[in-house]
Amino acid sequence: MRRGGTWPGEWVSARLGVRVTGDGVDDLVGLAVRRNPRRAHLLVSGVLGKHVPTEPRLVYGAGLLLGEAVRLRLRGRDTGAEQYLPFLANALRGTRGAAGALRDRLREPKGGVDAVVLGYAETATALGHAVADALGDAYYLHSTRRRPGAGRDVYGGFEEEHSHATGHLLAPADRAAFDRDVPVVLVDDELSTGRTVLNTVRALHAARPRSRYVLAALVDMRSEADRMRLRDLAAELGARIDAVSLAAGRVELPVGLAESARRLVDELASGPPEVVPAGVFATERVDLGWPAGVPAGGRHGFVRDDRLRLEKELPEMARRVAAQLPPGAGRVLVLGTEELMYAPLRLAAALADLLPAADVRFSTTTRSPALAVDDPGYALRTRLVFPAHDDPADGPGERYAYNVDDSFDAIVLVTDAAGDTPELAAGLLPLLAGRAPVLLAVIPEEGA
Repeated sequence: MRRGGTWPGEWVSARLGVRVTGDGVDDLVGLAVRRNPRRAHLLVSGVLGKHVPTEPRLVYGAGLLLGEAVRLRLRGRDTGAEQYLPFLANALRGTRGAAGALRDRLREPKGGVDAVVLGYAETATALGHAVADALGDAYYLHSTRRRPGAGRDVYGGFEEEHSHATGHLLAPADRAAFDRDVPVVLVDDELSTGRTVLNTVRALHAARPRSRYVLAALVDMRSEADRMRLRDLAAELGARIDAVSLAAGRVELPVGLAESARRLVDELASGPPEVVPAGVFATERVDLGWPAGVPAGGRHGFVRDDRLRLEKELPEMARRVAAQLPPGAGRVLVLGTEELMYAPLRLAAALADLLPAADVRFSTTTRSPALAVDDPGYALRTRLVFPAHDDPADGPGERYAYNVDDSFDAIVLVTDAAGDTPELAAGLLPLLAGRAPVLLAVIPEEGA
């Protein structure tokens, strides 16, 4: 994850003394400063599509590669996924065609594995989808911070202690599909201390004991003490718990980091805020022709047949979007909204396939408050701030879109029916229209 040879973590390292070590880790992540007293630093992934607009086939390919590593581990193999690492390395360097090659070599499952895959909201919802896709026969669910709809029961929940928003809910529509003694794969973008995973495994095991769990993350930054806690939990529960990642390392944090970061944020936030013109460009709606009955994502469950039906319709959905793009749009951002990451990711990849001469990027909005610094050695260069627009369970609050600058010729904003609200029309939409022409694509509620 480098910009013209500059690692987008140098700014934080120089000012706060945060160090990232590990083979290949700095190719996958940069650094930013959180506005969060629980954890002052933020690892910003270059292959996740959350904070950094990224080539969508790289995002999906990296997720499929992680899923292949999980599949091999469940089949009793610790090796095999490394054969795809050169494609990942080339894609990270921006080699032409490498992202598509990575995705295409992994997009067909290598042999179905029955499992339950659980992705963490909001950051890893699409990553969890990709892991489930790689397993072929998995049932996928992601946690949510949105209020369950009428008639939806909550299966359970757990806490993410370091997060800005700590509570996670599980609300599978098909409890029987989720509540089985098959391997449970827990997917997050990073394993920092493993506390969230410990909380999740305990909560899941209390509701329905399982014999095997697999932790899957793009980067594993746990200490040996963290790993020991996980081994102790496995022994306590009488279950096997494995961990797989694309890279492993450590984050070295100086003493007093929280206070140093707070002072730095206060200092830099005291200047005049960035002024983003609102509503300069046109906003139009585009009808995706979303397939009836296919869920927008894994909030209440997503199965193999959902993926196959979605894949069949993606080329036509991309054509509908392309037909409404401004003439000559050479740089296009497909922007998802919070937990809704998988559908816009797959749409962005299909659009990139359809428009090979265009530079199509993918990212999503987020709850995570962080400092923006316009420096090539910092991961988050710009920040848009707007109100929540989907009635979250924990009430209203600020939301953010990072690195959405004025280099884009068009922005395709993808949300679902619950997010298509007056708050969206008055908040995020005019901010985006201050950057570029906007196409708004709304996925029907639960694919209806």
